[in-house]
Amino acid sequence: MGRNEWRQADDWPPPGGGPLDLYLHGTGPRRLSPDPPTDGAAPSGYAYDPDDPVRPWLGKNLWELAREMTCRGVLADRADVLVFDSPPLADDLEVTGPVRATLHASSSAPDTDFTAALVDVFPDGYCHLVQEGITRGRHRGSDRVETLLEPDRAYEFTVDLWHTSYLFAAGHRLRLEISSSNFDRFDRNLNTGRPSGFDGRRQIARQTVFHDAQRPSRLTVTVAGPKARFATP
Repeated sequence: MGRNEWRQADDWPPPGGGPLDLYLHGTGPRRLSPDPPTDGAAPSGYAYDPDDPVRPWLGKNLWELAREMTCRGVLADRADVLVFDSPPLADDLEVTGPVRATLHASSSAPDTDFTAALVDVFPDGYCHLVQEGITRGRHRGSDRVETLLEPDRAYEFTVDLWHTSYLFAAGHRLRLEISSSNFDRFDRNLNTGRPSGFDGRRQIARQTVFHDAQRPSRLTVTVAGPKARFATP
């Protein structure tokens, strides 16, 4: 995708590529960078309210979604969506293989969700969804075993954004969106820690995402060919 070209390979991901870590930075404008964060970097935070979940596809019908995966730029205006942008790419960058986000985060709630979305930001500001994923706090270590969170304790969460094969063109930016809901593709976490689907109560969760030297939250993409080169600011 992005080049509208078919590829064929005997292995997945195809040989010759490798992982690229893009670290979250929160000092000044939030950004993605191949440079690891430094000591003392302040965290980012937001409040997730189950009564006002993030709804990327609100107002879109099936035909509109089939035609275009809608511009997600409007989500950057929400207070409960953290947006991290890379600098513009100096060269084309092919991402082919698994994608994941590693978040060092805490919550005021005994259970909550963390979502991540990889987005292609065009030079004209159009934002195109590439891949997305979600993880539930109580299942952070196992899909079968539930372990509630200790409120305000930092944990490492892995958000699986599945796989893709996508060309980010020169001049485009990679964007990582972090939030706690993606409704109604995924059910809302009501943040109470009670059994899912059997709870009539809900509460606001205050989320903190750390991006310092000891807790380097990051986006990991699998790149084919040369590593990314970004334009000098």
